[in-house]
Amino acid sequence: MHDALVRAGRALRLTLLIALAALFLVPFYLLLRNGLAAESDITAPDWTFFPRALHWSNVRELFDDPNVPMAHALLNSTLIAVATTAGTLVLASLAGYGLARIPYRHANAVFYAILGTLMVPAAVTFVPSFVLVSSLGWVSTLRGLIVPTLFSAFACFVFRQYFLGFPRELEDAAQVDGLGYWRTYWRVVVPNSRPVFAAVGTIVFIGAWNAFLWPLVIGQDRDAWTVQVALSTLNNAQTVNLHELFVAAAVSIVPLLVVFLFLQRYIVAGVERSGIDD
Repeated sequence: MHDALVRAGRALRLTLLIALAALFLVPFYLLLRNGLAAESDITAPDWTFFPRALHWSNVRELFDDPNVPMAHALLNSTLIAVATTAGTLVLASLAGYGLARIPYRHANAVFYAILGTLMVPAAVTFVPSFVLVSSLGWVSTLRGLIVPTLFSAFACFVFRQYFLGFPRELEDAAQVDGLGYWRTYWRVVVPNSRPVFAAVGTIVFIGAWNAFLWPLVIGQDRDAWTVQVALSTLNNAQTVNLHELFVAAAVSIVPLLVVFLFLQRYIVAGVERSGIDD
């Protein structure tokens, strides 16, 4: 009787997991199905699981569209996301390590001040940030899209919590060898903190890739458009190009899937060891 109940419970959990996984995959199915369908198949009153014919030419049509520079937008988004991620990791990890390890009587006050910035709505700082970037002449430039987003209070918090639990024995051994804080950070701390770097980097990369409002306002020229801005041009008041919109959405998530697949084993470990629940 007991074994039967255990098997029934496992079967129920497996069924529930399969149902949830299928529900999670529905948006991806819709992207692929509609992206490779003709316009008439998308708007047809009778739904079919797959269109009558798969139009792979929709992908070529997207990249050949003269009104939407999708290839250049993908390049811009890649440059912005990579640069933002690298810059944020360096600045936030240095700040977190300094707050966690360098003796300073006002360290806690500085830390709480940084946390306080998380309470400020983004809308409050949006206009001053735009005015500053505009006065520097950075509108429609990669500098204007990257530099204002480099520092993250959340990333600083995660790194500080992680470094508080970092083994001091490794740092003490480095200091015995004559290394100061700077060389200890680069030679000892960073190589042994790859999980938290991967976890924070993934979060920052996804946020930078999906950003829309700031790139929309700053990237006013076509040459400065990101993927999200290019996607918005496919859906306007005059025309709605459905199959191109679905293809572009599918293409835009490929880099995120690649990043997640390569770094997924580090993400959970990084969050678990960051002390985020302390």
